[in-house]
Amino acid sequence: MRLRPDQLAAHCRKTLAALYLVYGEELLVVQEAADMIRAATRDQGYHERECLTVATGFDWSALRQCAASPSLFANRRLLEVRLGDAKPGDAGAKALVDYAGRPADDAVLLITAGKLDWQMQKSRWFTALDEAGVTVPAAAVELRQLPGWIEKRFQTRNLQPTSEAVALLCERVEGNLLAAAQEIDKLALIVSDRQVTVETVMATVGDSSRFSIYDFVDAALLGQPGRTARILYGLRSEGVEPVLANWALHREVRIINALAFARSQRRPLDAVFAAYKVWDKRKPPLNQTLQRLTLAACRQLLGDCARTDRIIKGMEPGSPWDALLANGLRLAGVGLWSEAL
Repeated sequence: MRLRPDQLAAHCRKTLAALYLVYGEELLVVQEAADMIRAATRDQGYHERECLTVATGFDWSALRQCAASPSLFANRRLLEVRLGDAKPGDAGAKALVDYAGRPADDAVLLITAGKLDWQMQKSRWFTALDEAGVTVPAAAVELRQLPGWIEKRFQTRNLQPTSEAVALLCERVEGNLLAAAQEIDKLALIVSDRQVTVETVMATVGDSSRFSIYDFVDAALLGQPGRTARILYGLRSEGVEPVLANWALHREVRIINALAFARSQRRPLDAVFAAYKVWDKRKPPLNQTLQRLTLAACRQLLGDCARTDRIIKGMEPGSPWDALLANGLRLAGVGLWSEAL
């Protein structure tokens, strides 16, 4: 059975499953969901805890041995398997399937893992765990979800933020949920009247935002020039190589060129999406970009990406980061002069 993280508290108050798999790229959500399960097991008499950490050379027979060994100090116990970013492999997959088929009578099994791709989520071991217990996916909180998440977090700390304060905090902690939680906890300690304003956030919260090269491209596709520039500055500050940012941008520009050409020929865009294996989630921002750019602008941008690659490789003079910024802003719909004009 699959549960969202926000459904887990109500579930734990009613019952406990034989096993739990908490996984995902959002480490804070994984940590808090696992803590919730640990607290629920303690409250219900599972006073002994055994932890197994999966690393290179891990012997999966240890899980079977722990499950078969009776508790020494308590009637019931919590078994933990910390998978992290490791893959179970054949031995681990078999051990997990076997355990799911015959879970220990006196134990609850908690497995924590990092991001599991769609192939792993279709694997036999994942399916067995999902059918025998509860799986809790901790997906990353998207930008559009972040204001609601932050506002709810404020409420759990008995704080009353203004909408402007929430928006500013979103900007300063975007991509770093752990920093968001820490800043809200800090505000709960220092705000005496429980009211959180823009001035309060400006005075106490530093910029802890973290971005990926894909965030840079997404902001440009969505027509957000200010955010595009801010993300690129953040990537540069974090030491990201410009060749990676240009690769991500160039990949999307090639797709947009193919879409713009198909549109000019009055051909269906679905064939282009299928050829480039574009997910449904990616189609709206690409379609939105097509509303801003002509075929000629798309072709120029493709050439600009190639020029940026030559600058990065030292084959042409110029700053790679300035070129990336110009290309990102053009993709976002900002008209800039180009040397190609």
